[in-house]
Amino acid sequence: MGSQTDILLQSGTNELEVVMFQIGTGLFGINVLKVREIINAMEVTPIPNSHPNVEGIIRLRDEVLSVVNLAKVLNLPPSENPEKDKFIIAELNQIKIAFRVHHVSRIHRISWEQIEKPTELSAGDKAYAIGIIKLSDQMAILLDFEKIVVEIDPKAGVNVESVKELGPRERSTKKIVIAEDSAVLRQLLVDTLSEAGYSNIKVFENGKEAWQYLSELAEDESVDVKDKVDLIITDIEMPQMDGHHLTDRIKKDIQLKDIPVVIFSSLITEDLYHKGVSVGADAQVSKPEIVSLIEEIDKLLA
Repeated sequence: MGSQTDILLQSGTNELEVVMFQIGTGLFGINVLKVREIINAMEVTPIPNSHPNVEGIIRLRDEVLSVVNLAKVLNLPPSENPEKDKFIIAELNQIKIAFRVHHVSRIHRISWEQIEKPTELSAGDKAYAIGIIKLSDQMAILLDFEKIVVEIDPKAGVNVESVKELGPRERSTKKIVIAEDSAVLRQLLVDTLSEAGYSNIKVFENGKEAWQYLSELAEDESVDVKDKVDLIITDIEMPQMDGHHLTDRIKKDIQLKDIPVVIFSSLITEDLYHKGVSVGADAQVSKPEIVSLIEEIDKLLA
């Protein structure tokens, strides 16, 4: 895979590039923004008593990385030719990790509108799907790598208890809108913000739903938007409309542009911070740093 900067899209277009890969006969995808490189599989050093989905560790240049076997995670058959497998080196939730896959095919440029949220029937607790990618001749699953990592290492996820580090909090009447596609994380955010004193919260499953609500407020001449929304928190990866596109639309709307927008995502890294800046985000916080998120909210709402 070439230099990532060669293929990164302009921010706010509601498009993404997805690396497609196979495990058995299944076709899956990972957002290019999470991928640091793709390498041939190498010898793995097992670690006693590690999580069953973790094969062990590898040394890649000066870094030691855990290797997660995606076939085990997804309950799919093991590789028939392990020597031909690939390792996708990914960075998310401030962790760099290697994922074993059986074959890497190509990069697809698609719109988030081409990605459907899984139905409640298909999306059980172990579905690991952000969405279903509709291609011209087939479908692929965009995997929820954050969920996979947090199940292996719960410390990599949002910790409500950490809010207690902030000490006693006053209740706030400020109104917050959240766009987050993960039902588990939506509830965690509501619980955490409530613990921090922010209990007046409206949640949406993706950027498109949040935008519909905000744009209707902006178009209603009888409503002062500032009386309805004080701050917006958005994830980046969401079916139908991503957080960069949502932020871009908000900041280009004359009625909405002054509402602070905080991007809260596993994709906030040094290399990608500029993408949020370019669409006008007022703050960007990397998951799972929930205390930092609350501190940014405090500043913006002071």
